[in-house]
Amino acid sequence: MRVVFRVLPWLILLIAGYFFISKKFSINTSVESKHQLLVEKIEAIGKLELVRYQISDVLEHKNKTDFLPEASVLLIVKAEAVGCIDLTKVSRDNIEIDGDTAVVNLPQPEICYVKIDHKNSKVYDTKMAFFREAGLVDEAYKAAEKHVATEVKKSDILSQTKNNAANVLKPLIEGLGYKNVRLTFD
Repeated sequence: MRVVFRVLPWLILLIAGYFFISKKFSINTSVESKHQLLVEKIEAIGKLELVRYQISDVLEHKNKTDFLPEASVLLIVKAEAVGCIDLTKVSRDNIEIDGDTAVVNLPQPEICYVKIDHKNSKVYDTKMAFFREAGLVDEAYKAAEKHVATEVKKSDILSQTKNNAANVLKPLIEGLGYKNVRLTFD
């Protein structure tokens, strides 16, 4: 019991000294960023986005070299693909009016973009990557973007875009007073 009373004041003094020294000599770090924003190009966009696919991909990407162990990364990639119609390609020649009938010839649907959502994607695991982890993850994201774009082209996104174009544009044109509306795609 006496040993505790002898050691306790020294222990309290030691802890108080540690906190005092760490507070007095701590390194304060502040972050400062300066931006110089420059608008490089302004474009008029007439693309009507009609369907958005949200995609998840689980990707295991491996990098094999002769002298280092096989490095791998496991990603859970979130992506989105959007189908649209470019309305800037529609001219007066593409619209035929005959009484209460309107025939609108629209351009073929297209894939506006396919992009990886880096905010919601996650690096799940890396193995044996060591100093090459950043490059390996970057390669994996690029491979995922290519794979997602290829799979989106194989999907029914363009036919879904056509269906949604009819569902969106037909009521608008009917609202202008045309009872018979037909949409075609060239």
